[in-house]
Amino acid sequence: MGSRPYGTNVLVTGASSGIGLACLLLFAQKGYHVWGVSRSGTSKEMVPDTVHLSSMDVTDDTVVASGIERIWSEAVELTGDGIGTVVHCAGFGIGGACEDTTATEALAQFDTNYFGIVRVNNALLPLMRSRGPSMVIALGSIAGRISIPFQAHYSASKFAVEAFMEALRIEGKPFGIRCCVVEAGDTKTPFTGRRHMTIPSDSPYAHQARRAIGKMEKDEQNGYAPSKVASVVFNTAQRKHPPVRKPVGAGYALLMFLKRLLPDRLAIWVVTKMYVG
Repeated sequence: MGSRPYGTNVLVTGASSGIGLACLLLFAQKGYHVWGVSRSGTSKEMVPDTVHLSSMDVTDDTVVASGIERIWSEAVELTGDGIGTVVHCAGFGIGGACEDTTATEALAQFDTNYFGIVRVNNALLPLMRSRGPSMVIALGSIAGRISIPFQAHYSASKFAVEAFMEALRIEGKPFGIRCCVVEAGDTKTPFTGRRHMTIPSDSPYAHQARRAIGKMEKDEQNGYAPSKVASVVFNTAQRKHPPVRKPVGAGYALLMFLKRLLPDRLAIWVVTKMYVG
C-alpha cells in the first residue's frame, strides 16, 4: 500500500461531487480513512464504510472550527492518529465580465475558493504541527497561472491560492508541513453547470462573454475525467518532497512551461485568440 508518509487519515473538502468526490473515493479505495465534508453533504450510499461524511460550510468560521475539532477527535478515537493529509477541493466559478460582476459576487467567490482554505487550515494546522509530518494539497487551476477573460474573479481566487500555498510551504516546512497545488485544467464535472453567470442582457460585453464561456463549457465537458485529477492528488500525497505545483496532464505542463518563456503580451494574445477571437 506504499509508505504513506503522512499516515492513513485524510480530510477532503468539497467532497460532494466532481474532483472532491473522486479524491474521496480513490483514497478510500487505497485503504485510507477519509473524512469528506461539503456544504450540501454526500450520500452515504455512494461511499464505503471507511468514509466519514458530514456537512461543513467553509465560509462559516464557527462551523469550520467546531467541525475540524470534531473530525480530529473522531480520527484519533478511531485510529489513534489525527488527520495527516487535507485536500482542499471546495469551490465554484463565476462567468461574466469584470464590469458586470459586483463586489459582493466577487467576495462570495473568494469566500469559498480562497478564504475557505484559510479557515480550514487555521483550524487544522495547529493540530497537524502537533502530530508531525503532514500534507496540505489545494486544488488549483490553470486559471490560477493564466488569467481567463470573463472569469476574472475565479482566476483571481486561484491566483490567490497559489500565492497562499507558496508562503505556507515556506512557513510550514520547519514543522513538517508539506504543500502542493494540483493544477487542474478542463475537467468534466458538475462545476460547469453550477457556474454563476453575471451577464446582463443589456451588457456591452454580453456577446463576447457568452462566446467565451461557451468555449469554456465545451472544453470542460470534453476534458479529463475527475478520476485523472484525483490520481494526481493521490500520487502527490505519497511524496515526502512534493513539487510546489503539479499541472494535471502533459499538455498543461507544457503550456505552463511555454508561459514562462513567452513575453506577457504574446501570452495574452494567445489567450485572447482562444476565448475572444
